[in-house]
Amino acid sequence: MKQKIAVIGPIPKDTIITHRGEHIEKYGCITHPVIALSKISAGEYEIVPVANVRKEDKPHILGIFEPYEHINTDYIDDHADQGDVIQLTFVDQNNRLEKQTAFMRPIVPNDLKGLMDCAAFLFLPITDFEISLDTLRYIKANSSGVIIFDAHGPTNTLTKTGDRLLKFWIDRDLWLPYIDVLKMNLEESTCCWYERGQVADIGHTQTHLPKFAAHALSLGVKSVIITVDSSGCLVFTNDSNGDLQQTRVPSVPVQTVIDTTGCGDSFGGGLAFGLVRNPNDYIGATHYANTFGAMRTQGKTFDVFKDRETTEAIIRKTYLTP
Repeated sequence: MKQKIAVIGPIPKDTIITHRGEHIEKYGCITHPVIALSKISAGEYEIVPVANVRKEDKPHILGIFEPYEHINTDYIDDHADQGDVIQLTFVDQNNRLEKQTAFMRPIVPNDLKGLMDCAAFLFLPITDFEISLDTLRYIKANSSGVIIFDAHGPTNTLTKTGDRLLKFWIDRDLWLPYIDVLKMNLEESTCCWYERGQVADIGHTQTHLPKFAAHALSLGVKSVIITVDSSGCLVFTNDSNGDLQQTRVPSVPVQTVIDTTGCGDSFGGGLAFGLVRNPNDYIGATHYANTFGAMRTQGKTFDVFKDRETTEAIIRKTYLTP
């Protein structure tokens, strides 16, 4: 029986205006890692997207996944007829303005019935309401699969005018005991660290990261992984003595960035693939993650993702060649 990787989150209908002024319409978020995982695993794993979508979008989403092998679409649910609709306007290569005009039904434990044998659960929420805490609790109580969680969701909120804004992850400590690998970018990390409930303006420094990582690890998280744009990512773990270890993993270099939409989601897919293949090898998993993210920048279609041989050749060239 194939091992399964569940990829959980929205499949928004995105309208994207790139930093070059180009207009792109596509279905995003978990579509990126699902297809990347399908292509690299070549049938070795069953990939299971879990999402709540609009009825009008479901046929298009199924059509996107249809050409790729071993994607189980049984958990794409449209019975509530609710799904995300988002406009992304990039002001430069990495920063964007976001507007959301429709939202999905939150994913709850019942949406994951029958998936407790998954080797990994990759959660990629983009707004704070999309995943219930009970869902993570349910997995911890019923599965041994690794839980990878993106902090993009709980650090973003939706106003009634459709504006998507950063927010503090106030109930952070209720979630951390149910997360094995916590990933985020540097901006999101500033929404995750506070002491004694006091708000502080951290800015875009990195001085808070070791304290935040140590706190998360003390509550049961096994690794905190923070992307720092073109510099790559920082990996925090505890060693066998319980001492904090920080490792910088450089990015995979690219010559021209065409579209960064979905890079963080793709990065998560690489983490899931690496950790299913080599559990607890967090550094090795970031090699796949950085490669998936770099691939995502190289075009507007899913053709950017490659098979395992090509992907691992990039990893060897970047990380293993003296």
